[in-house]
Amino acid sequence: MHDARLIRERLDELREAMRRRGALEALDPQLDRCELLERQRRSLLQAVEERKAARNATSQEVARQKRAGGDAADLVATARALGEEIGQLDAELATVEREFDGILLEIPNMTLADVPAGDESNNIIVREWGTPRSSDGVRPHWEIAAAQGLFDLERGAKLSGSGFIVYRKKGARLVRALMNYFVDSHVDRHGYEEVWAPSIVNRSSMIGTGQLPKFENDAYRIAEDDLFLIPTAEVPVTNLYRDETVDGQLLPMAFCAYSPCFRREAGSAGKDTRGILRVHQFDKVELVRYAVPEDSEAQLAALLGHAEAMLRGLGLPYRVKLLAAGDTGFSSAKTYDLEVWASGVGAWLEVSSCSNFTDFQARRANIRFKPSKTEKPRFVHTVNGSGLAFPRTIAAILEHYQRPDGSVEVPEVLRPYVGTDRLV
Repeated sequence: MHDARLIRERLDELREAMRRRGALEALDPQLDRCELLERQRRSLLQAVEERKAARNATSQEVARQKRAGGDAADLVATARALGEEIGQLDAELATVEREFDGILLEIPNMTLADVPAGDESNNIIVREWGTPRSSDGVRPHWEIAAAQGLFDLERGAKLSGSGFIVYRKKGARLVRALMNYFVDSHVDRHGYEEVWAPSIVNRSSMIGTGQLPKFENDAYRIAEDDLFLIPTAEVPVTNLYRDETVDGQLLPMAFCAYSPCFRREAGSAGKDTRGILRVHQFDKVELVRYAVPEDSEAQLAALLGHAEAMLRGLGLPYRVKLLAAGDTGFSSAKTYDLEVWASGVGAWLEVSSCSNFTDFQARRANIRFKPSKTEKPRFVHTVNGSGLAFPRTIAAILEHYQRPDGSVEVPEVLRPYVGTDRLV
């Protein structure tokens, strides 16, 4: 969420940020409306304060006249009328503020200066690691999985519908191995605090990280209780300190959480519908960091490095891509995607998005820090990314490590968790 002062003092800057995202045409009427509402809000605030001052002065005069034995009936009537007017103005102010805040909740974050303007064609490949395996003779992961009984899409569809997976045998063990390898690495080597958070959250939590109100139709909702299945552990973990002020001396704070993730929109565009590349439920280890504003870019670089270390440990060729403004997520100010090479499908697959949200989420969730005892609280900056998402990582492993006999090597770092060097 944006600071209201942006509308009042830097509206042109906000418009330029939306232009860089390619969203100005759609959002310009809302920005105009916001500007009008902000003027109305300030005018109403001034009117309320003036009438409160007049009522206070009148009440004091009533008290003075009563002490002197005079008749204060007219003044009492004036004070009562002022109170009724204040009530009406307060109600009008509340209506204006609800509409103003509602519009602000639907305006994306401003991207940072080094983020390229434009759509995905302006994304920048920052670096690559490893040598992608040739696609010649490599079978797609769903064929290998079917041959080895590693996952069962037909029975997943029978149980829950398309886009749900049943992992079986060594496939199930591979999922558990990835969870343990990722969490152990981030906690033991990278210094994150492990968190095991709920997979169902309330509306305030979804608003806090930017999923609501804009993306409510993409979420699985439990209507009776107005609760939501999480699309990522980012939601509960980021909201751990919602409506709190943390000690600035504790920053940066770093959290790591495994969770199942639920997303209704998976496969809605009709692409990547084979195999496990785009599903409604998947597993992921999420990394979240709280930072002081001056340090958030350094914290993003650190988190990105931690996610990259997982791919290097698995021996999977990957690339780092800086997203252009128009391809950057709603809440993010800057995002790097990590894409792993999957030779069986001949494509780069996103397995992590690492983002700096600046104070956008912290304003929505009211997460502040106190730099020192004498300084005023400030909003933290939030940074997060996947470390990593499982399905496409599994697809890449099955394709990168498959052998001519149909078996699949287990990456060396996973062998202690899987208990074998081959998936057979």
